[in-house]
Amino acid sequence: MFTLDPHNSTPLVLQIVAGFRAAIDRGELRPGSKAPSIRQFAHAQNVSVFTVVDAYDRLVALGYFASRPHSGFFVKTRPSVATESPGHGPNFSFDSMWYLRRIFENRALRMKPGCGWLPGDWLFQDGVRRGLRSLAAEDADLSGYGEPKGYPPLRRLVRELLAEQEIAVTAEQVLLTQGSSQAMDLVARRLVRPGDPVLVDDPGYPNLLFSLRFLGARLIGVPRTPAGYDLVALEKLVIEERPKVFFTQPRLQSPTGSIAQLAHLHRVMQLADKHDFLVVENDIYADLDPEPRPSLASLDQLHRVIYISSFSKTISPNIRVGYLAANPDLLEDLAQLKMISGLTSSEFSERLAYGALTDGRCRKHVKGLRERLAKAHASAASSLIKAGFEIFCEPKAGIFLWAKHPALADSAELAYKAADQDILLGPGHLFSPELRTSPWLRFNVIFCDEPALFGFLIEQCRPA
Repeated sequence: MFTLDPHNSTPLVLQIVAGFRAAIDRGELRPGSKAPSIRQFAHAQNVSVFTVVDAYDRLVALGYFASRPHSGFFVKTRPSVATESPGHGPNFSFDSMWYLRRIFENRALRMKPGCGWLPGDWLFQDGVRRGLRSLAAEDADLSGYGEPKGYPPLRRLVRELLAEQEIAVTAEQVLLTQGSSQAMDLVARRLVRPGDPVLVDDPGYPNLLFSLRFLGARLIGVPRTPAGYDLVALEKLVIEERPKVFFTQPRLQSPTGSIAQLAHLHRVMQLADKHDFLVVENDIYADLDPEPRPSLASLDQLHRVIYISSFSKTISPNIRVGYLAANPDLLEDLAQLKMISGLTSSEFSERLAYGALTDGRCRKHVKGLRERLAKAHASAASSLIKAGFEIFCEPKAGIFLWAKHPALADSAELAYKAADQDILLGPGHLFSPELRTSPWLRFNVIFCDEPALFGFLIEQCRPA
């Protein structure tokens, strides 16, 4: 059919994708025919199973393969080019979907330094259990759909939490969502149309980047720096591209861990006012920050800023409770869109979150979590530096470190090799708006305590 060239500069994954696409386009593989199994192809070509899995997933996303459970992969009937509309269908990027699937499917991998979650014993499990017992004792009526904007006592509590951050809102300006992911999705669907220029962090949040690509947005990366943003590049992009909206994560950003300085926040808002664009502030790691800091929302008071956060990183990601706050008119639009797309969010989960947050031990838990993360940061940074890595910045808070090794040109290839060794890594191209090849890796500091991980990294990054 076709032969892979391990000495070619083109990554093996892309060679596999290109080979199958060419064979299908030439008619050598007919619609409905079965593709070689993953293990069969990997064995025949002497490549990693994970490399073939990645390639097949890309071919599914591009519309060349169809996956049938328990049967394998089959060549899909392709629509003619004339019937494919710009910005839709197979034209959107697929790598972030690969990443999302692998993140949740590969929890069985023994070492998880590339993951984005906290282990269960770092979360407020006791508070959630007490909340469950309290809910059972209340015998609350959970037969209805709940309030469209979410459980009122929790919205009022969010109002108080935001007031502590000097963000003045009413409870009517708070919309509870199924995690911060739903909040970002609602905002993106309300504000973005196919072809719209949209500013995003570069590198940025993979879930968001995938969602925006799916909507057909034209992603414009704003380079991150250890101090926040490349302000010269930001202003140039704003003037040239005239964006509608800037999706950004100023505090403890994923993947870099960077924290935008106050001067940078002020400049973002000056540009937003001058050039008339909205700002969506993703602040999901605010509770992990030991320092009180201003936010874009506190500077703007929700005139141009939409503020998004959640309780996943301190209580539990499983209960899926997040929220957004916005100016009243926009908030009503978002509440209506929430009802159209999924009716109300779960009042049961919202009551559970409320019980945990009002538990007298919650603040002590959060304080202890920050202290544990600071120690994990120090340990992970030390180990990475000893292994020869360069660290983007050291926030000493939050979950992530962003690092690269001088001997490593493409972290994706390292990630495939790591998967074969039972290690989940976070390769840098997944965080790029353009999915550029990258030497960078995202490390979750909590999962960087295994000597075997650094043994693998040192061996793989050893100069040839």
